[in-house]
Amino acid sequence: MLILAIATLLLWLGLIGLHGRFWQAGPILRPVPVTDQKSWPSVAVVIPARDEADSIAACLTSLLAQDYPGPYRIILVDDGSSDGTGAVARSLGTDRLAVLDGAARPPGWSGKLWAVAQGVAEARRLRPGEEGFFLLCDADITHAGAHVTTLVAKALRDRLDQVSEMVELNCTSPAERALVPAFVFFFQLLYPFGRVNDARSKTAAAAGGTVLIRRTALTRIGGIESLRGALIDDVTLATRVKRSGGAIWLGHSMLAKSIRPYPAPVDVWRMVARTAYVQLRFSPLLLLGTVLGMGLVWIVPLLTLLAGHGAARWIGAAAWLLSTGSFLPTLRRFRLSPAWALLLPGIALFYTLATIGSAIDHHRGRGVVWKRRAYRDASKDVTAA
Repeated sequence: MLILAIATLLLWLGLIGLHGRFWQAGPILRPVPVTDQKSWPSVAVVIPARDEADSIAACLTSLLAQDYPGPYRIILVDDGSSDGTGAVARSLGTDRLAVLDGAARPPGWSGKLWAVAQGVAEARRLRPGEEGFFLLCDADITHAGAHVTTLVAKALRDRLDQVSEMVELNCTSPAERALVPAFVFFFQLLYPFGRVNDARSKTAAAAGGTVLIRRTALTRIGGIESLRGALIDDVTLATRVKRSGGAIWLGHSMLAKSIRPYPAPVDVWRMVARTAYVQLRFSPLLLLGTVLGMGLVWIVPLLTLLAGHGAARWIGAAAWLLSTGSFLPTLRRFRLSPAWALLLPGIALFYTLATIGSAIDHHRGRGVVWKRRAYRDASKDVTAA
């Protein structure tokens, strides 16, 4: 017990001090007055949408209301929806919005990326040879009026090839309050934003809700075609851009919000299980290491605190305080009580079990299922990062 307590304390001291300050609240992309930009590059917003009739009107209405001062167009690709998503989009009736019916998905492509590729191709057809930006958006995101201007201003000011944000997530139901902040926290632990934004670090990541990317950067990495099989497409895109020498930035958004609800724990479970084993490259060894690591980081501090004696208990208490305290900035960002941090070991266990469930689904032949599509042979033709 003493050895475990010492190991977990040393691990937490390393995480807090040497792991990209993952536990901090920032960076946050805040709206700022932009007065020194004389001309603005074009922005083509590309939205892949499959069965998003409940959210697409709110998403498109917010994008159509942007105050962006440069050339601006929205392209929605209806990816075989069965709920009238395309009809809802077309009912908005504006010349700044084009709605395409997606073609059949070729072998080796994920559905989302095939839809994105068609939207990008349409944008290039409409304005051939033009530089500027693509803004890749999910169909369940709403945007404040200054959002696109703020994204482009950030890219221009800091000479970035890609700007991405972790949008504000729903956090109203009991399941969301318990599990959603931890999802963001664990993402930051896996991809510390400070390292992502450091050109000297190999760490790369993006959040797929909003990704602004220069057209030249996308061309440099081989276009969307170079990502065609990726199921964790946002991280894959960021990795390719950074490896090509591009500068990327990832932070939290104050101007974009997801309107997709997760009313019950099973909804969060499905979100995690969809790609958790993909992230582990379908490796049983990486899965074992993840389970052991989660236990050492989150479970052992509490066990040594409750069941240890003497020095083991005190050392375990110190590790538990570090692990619990590291979660507090995330809870403040979600405007939740610090008391939720006391549940973190149980929440970590939930995510660990969902990851194991993802592996079980894969080895039982169920593969990755999303939007009525199953990628059963994902380990062969779908990349993770």
